[in-house]
Amino acid sequence: MRTWGRVEENGVKKWVAVESDASGDFSYGWITTLIQTLKLGLAESPFYAQYGIPAQQSIIEQVYPDYYVTMVQQQFSRYFASLSVKKVPGAANPTYDLSVIMFSGVTYRKQIAV
Repeated sequence: MRTWGRVEENGVKKWVAVESDASGDFSYGWITTLIQTLKLGLAESPFYAQYGIPAQQSIIEQVYPDYYVTMVQQQFSRYFASLSVKKVPGAANPTYDLSVIMFSGVTYRKQIAV
């Protein structure tokens, strides 16, 4: 499998492919897709309308998009041994702490501003 993620190197943003490893594990691909989904606007994708959260509307209304983040967490939880997406208290913008334990036992943690 393959997915695309956007990274920034030396101030330049570019898209990179994330593929399954030699054993067929696509965990990093699912993490990339999860992060892209949290940054995607609700129904913004013409192909995957179920992906995304209304982050911009939430900022305008000054209400965190917790309900939609919970739905995304449930949508992706089957791909990991443990998945936790929690709101970072006191953040200026809607920011979530992403904590993942993969089936291989590898852990991944990152704060994502949506």
